[in-house]
Amino acid sequence: MEQDYEGVSPLGGGDSIKSGVANTMILCCECGVPIQSNPANMCVTCLRNHVDITENIPKQAVLHFCRNCERYLQPPNEWIQASLESRELLAVCLKKLKGLKEVKLVDAGFIWTEQHSKRIKVKLTVHGEITGGTVLQQVFVVEFTVQNQMCNDCHRTEAKDFWRCLVQVRQRAENKKTFYYLEQLILKHKAHENTLGIKPEHGGLDFFYANDNHARRMIDFLQTMVPGKVTTSKRLISHDIHSNNYNYKYNWSYEIAPVSKDSAVCLSKKLRHQLGNLSPVCLVNRVSSSIHLIDPLTAQIAELTSQVYFRAPFEAICNPKQLVEYVVMDIDVILEKDRKTYPGQGQVSFKHALCDIWVLRASELGINDNPIHTRSHLGHLLKVGDSVMGYNTGEANINDPEFEKLTPEQVPDVILVRKHYDRQTRLSQRLWKIKHLAAEATDERSKHDYHEFLDDLEDHEDLRGQINIYRDSNKTAPIDLQAGNSDVPQITLEEMMEDMTLECADDEMGEDAGAEEPEPQL
Repeated sequence: MEQDYEGVSPLGGGDSIKSGVANTMILCCECGVPIQSNPANMCVTCLRNHVDITENIPKQAVLHFCRNCERYLQPPNEWIQASLESRELLAVCLKKLKGLKEVKLVDAGFIWTEQHSKRIKVKLTVHGEITGGTVLQQVFVVEFTVQNQMCNDCHRTEAKDFWRCLVQVRQRAENKKTFYYLEQLILKHKAHENTLGIKPEHGGLDFFYANDNHARRMIDFLQTMVPGKVTTSKRLISHDIHSNNYNYKYNWSYEIAPVSKDSAVCLSKKLRHQLGNLSPVCLVNRVSSSIHLIDPLTAQIAELTSQVYFRAPFEAICNPKQLVEYVVMDIDVILEKDRKTYPGQGQVSFKHALCDIWVLRASELGINDNPIHTRSHLGHLLKVGDSVMGYNTGEANINDPEFEKLTPEQVPDVILVRKHYDRQTRLSQRLWKIKHLAAEATDERSKHDYHEFLDDLEDHEDLRGQINIYRDSNKTAPIDLQAGNSDVPQITLEEMMEDMTLECADDEMGEDAGAEEPEPQL
């Protein structure tokens, strides 16, 4: 293999060679050819025959590549992700060359080869010291052969023994909007990167891990995002009685609190006093790391931490599937100065406006002339003629021990939850989409709850700020939306992310691997 020799100069011996001598012609000590004076007193041909600073560096090596996970083996036993002609792959190649420490590496780069040739060529430029304090620069090529080898993780996957830890996430409730919200948080923060696989199950998802550190990290993430309860268990797989080694499989189960946004709950008397004398029946305003409640009769808000909730857990008495459509017949907004305060009353929401409102069921419009009076926290959104969704507690079949203790005066006939917009209009104007952890999970989901969750993203800006929303290129804006005539809440284009799809472009022809190398120079 031809190699380049360049830049011969003394190391630290610059004073030993005078400027007048540098231009003096001498004879080579080996072949007698006239050359300019240099510390080696040899011509380039004789240096090539006698000196090779790369003799201890292998010119061929082997790279191990796993075809399943597309990772390279970095000695001794670490598998890393590296694309072709990347810095990571170059580092793996250089670590395979043992004699490289004896010289000084100046430059390294790839020589283009066919992607399917299983050959990777690296061109190296090194400096090395030879006899007489001379530094010799040499350029050479190392050829790496890519061999397929299955990594340990993929081997265990093929042997169906690929996981050691399992994290089960479940929400056992009719209203699963908290679970949908948690799924988007996992995607946004990439908390599922270390999973070996994700499997949809009834009521939630299963996350498989190779070691318990990644599983514990996932549990910590879940606890900081949504309120839930953790239970652990382990199962003995094998036991070596000679070395006293035990092989276990661990299982973490994370049970999300069975309440979600827009659910109606009934609080116990003790809990109501702890939260600032709330009304017995409250609405779940939102669920984040804690449960946020709002009193529809006083617009008072309270926050319930995960520890407090599971100390005395409760379930929803009404879920969004039981919502009834009403039409606003009259409304009277109550000003802040006219609101009555009670001893020990907690914080009141300034984002909501308390109002006296008269509503009539949409199915009885034109038949019944006796509107129902109630109080609501939606005075900032509603006006006469609007449609609003609410719970008809007077006709609902509620089986809850705390609710049965209440008197009729403590329970309003209608609890208004949110303003209603036409479903078909929302679907036609929805120009965005969200991603999912498992494609199969969408078949098991309740379509009603899922569309309610998407509506919440459009209605509440602070909620969608925690979620990655992507532009749906398959949909176009209708004429009403382009003209700005629609009053339905929309997500602006500035809030959407482009759903990027990487396409492999044709690589440009680089330097030919078989190109002739330049003549060595002294």
